[in-house]
Amino acid sequence: MKFNVPSKTLYSYVSAVSKVINSKNALAILNNFLFNLDGSMLTITASDMENTLTARVLVTEAEGNGQFCIDARRMVDLLREIPDQGITFEINDETLAVEITYPGGNYSLIAINGIEYPSSKTEDTDDDCLKFTCPSEQIIKGIDNTLFAVSSDELRPQMMGILWDIKTDNITFVATDTRKLVKYRNSLSQPGVEGSFILPVKPANILKSVFAKEEGIKVTIDPKSATFESDAYTFNCRFIKGNFPDYNRVIPTNNPCTLTIDRQLFVNAVRRVGIFVQAGNGLIKFKLTPDKILMKAQDNNVCTVAREELSCDYAGHELVVGLSAPYLIEICNTISTTELVVKLADPSRPCVFLPSENDEDSELLMLLMPMNVTDF
Repeated sequence: MKFNVPSKTLYSYVSAVSKVINSKNALAILNNFLFNLDGSMLTITASDMENTLTARVLVTEAEGNGQFCIDARRMVDLLREIPDQGITFEINDETLAVEITYPGGNYSLIAINGIEYPSSKTEDTDDDCLKFTCPSEQIIKGIDNTLFAVSSDELRPQMMGILWDIKTDNITFVATDTRKLVKYRNSLSQPGVEGSFILPVKPANILKSVFAKEEGIKVTIDPKSATFESDAYTFNCRFIKGNFPDYNRVIPTNNPCTLTIDRQLFVNAVRRVGIFVQAGNGLIKFKLTPDKILMKAQDNNVCTVAREELSCDYAGHELVVGLSAPYLIEICNTISTTELVVKLADPSRPCVFLPSENDEDSELLMLLMPMNVTDF
């Protein structure tokens, strides 16, 4: 086999595909890329047995067909350092000796037979699958808005991922760790099918980084996994088993008190006051009055106290509520509007955070459970 390919083009693909590979693998073969040459099309595959990512790149001067495996880390490191120029791969079909050459450089290594690479193909028929196409923007926004709220509690594996609740006219992305919850509905495209699955964190991050610049993404959902396909990449990932909690039940429908405040001023104040919170709980107390909000944090163990006051627009009865500073910062950083709207009821009921206005074709809602406070 033989082919020529621009070094930086190949590097961009192998560095993307390498994101699937774990730092430690149970099978040594999974430390490798699987290269498959078919005519002038070269495919590069990496897998961790749960997730499989394949990239497609056109090559020139192609001779022969076949597949072989090369150590992924060494290939990524080498291509990163090679100047931007065409490089030639020559593979001996019998000995699997690989020669990588370009003007002024020659590298030799031994490949592994591609037959040894584990297959991740599923045997589900089309009757078991849901299929639709959507823009990458819809998927990336869904992941961006919800990923921070995913649980890391292994005792609740169903919450260690993002729920995709697919309806005929929209996709709703939901994540929760029981203390905070994010619900993001996007109707940028209409799937035309109904279904749901829980996407784990690792494939969510891969989708976010690899498919961000892709255009239309074809999504195929079978009973155990989902496949995302663009012009350049195909990504298959397994779901998290189990049922996601009924998120609609925990979202308050009647929070009569409404706080409207400049989001950037608010998050900056929370950052400053948050420096003085007691280690381990992150508690900031907020006292809401019609024209201002008072915030306070203290750590009695080291005798520190912080107070700030901000102007706001508040409609409702005077209220004292305790919230976690780190969670507040995450929520404020995810919401992008100039003003932040918070719906409250009492110190023990969930607080609902909303952007002052939603983007077209989308709706974002965040929920944060308050912490117990007795007084300000």
